[in-house]
This record gives sequence, C-alpha cells and structure tokens, in this order.
Amino acid sequence: MNSFASAQTLTALPFPHRVDDLYSRVFDAILEQRIDADSRFTEESLAQMFNARRSEIRGVLTRLSHEQIVVLRANHRPRVAALDSEQTRQMLHARRLTEITLVRLACQQPRPQDLKRLGTLIDSERHCIARAPAIRLSGEFHLQLAQMAGNAPLAHFLGSLVPLTSLAIAQVDGDLEGYCVWQVHQGILEAVERRDAVKAETLLSRHLDYLEMALLNREPTFIKNRVAG
Repeated sequence: MNSFASAQTLTALPFPHRVDDLYSRVFDAILEQRIDADSRFTEESLAQMFNARRSEIRGVLTRLSHEQIVVLRANHRPRVAALDSEQTRQMLHARRLTEITLVRLACQQPRPQDLKRLGTLIDSERHCIARAPAIRLSGEFHLQLAQMAGNAPLAHFLGSLVPLTSLAIAQVDGDLEGYCVWQVHQGILEAVERRDAVKAETLLSRHLDYLEMALLNREPTFIKNRVAG
C-alpha cells in the first residue's frame, strides 16, 4: 500500500483510509468548491476535516501538486489553482492532440479485461448523482482509456491534463448540462470494442468540442462554502 504510515498504524485509526480513497475525498471537496482557490487551509485543518494523519494529507497534497490542482510553495499555505481562460485553452488544446492519438491506439488491440473495467466504470457513472464524484469519475474514464493505448508517456501526459479539466469544470458557474455523460462514454467504449477508430475519434472530438465551448465561454464562479484553516 502506497502510504506514509504503516499498515498497522492505519488500521488503528478510527476511520482508516487508503491513500487513493483519501485522495478521492479531498479531490471531491475541491470539485465541490468546499475547498477552492480562496480557501485558507493547512495540512492540519485538512487532517481534521478528513479524519486523517498529516502525513497522509501531505502525500495527497503532493500528488495534487504534481497534477497542478494544488500549488505548494515553501513558507506559504497550500492553495487550489485558479485557471484563467488562456491556461484552460492551452490545456484543452494539448489534451485534444494527446487523447485523439491515444484513442486511436486503444482501438488497435483492445483487451477484454480492459473493456470490462471501462464498462464497470461507466456503470458507476450511470448511477452517480453527485456532481463532484461524477466529474471525477468522468475523468477516470479517460485516464483508463489512455492506459489501454499501451503508450505510457502519452498516458502519463494525459494524466496531467484530465485533473485540470475536472478543476476547470468545477470552477464554472452551475452544472455543465450533458458534460461527459455516461452515454457518451458508452458510445466510445463500443467503438473501441469494435476497433472502429474513426467512430471513437469522432465521438471523442465532439466531446472535446463541447468542453471547449462550455469552459471558454463562461465566467468562473466560486461558491462560498469553503474550508477555513
């Protein structure tokens, strides 16, 4: 288990967390804007909020900083990144160039176990009604699809772009109707299963077109339900 604490220590906690679960909970709080770009928080305040150890929170914040979701600077409190329109435009352009290539590669030799894993994820999306977990699960679909492509450097690069897309979505005012719905993912999955690269690329491109329209033509709004620290 990838943790800064031993397994014995973690099982002794009142509410033991796996690091991945803690990461998801913290990221969901960011996507829900309970922790936003104006929040003043510390490792200690987050540890209290999530009933975790500071060492575990430190690991999560480090991971989020690698994904450019959280900004960590010496002698400064951590803060959530605030993307401007130019940063968002560049991020989406890079994502399009990367993910179109990855979906083509994924269509070449899709493995049954990978297809099944994607199907299970889509089922989770289908039954998810909370906005923040739905945004995160939608991003996870694209990351798992990238893993199928068999090109680790490209998949790693996409892994730095998808969380930023999720953050940008969370920072716009209101829900993005139709954003990355499970039906869209189902269509992409079926195209990959048929090895129909043209169809898969078309569906993905339309989805990215939608994201560009939605994210570049709206003003960010930050909700007031923040974490104090």
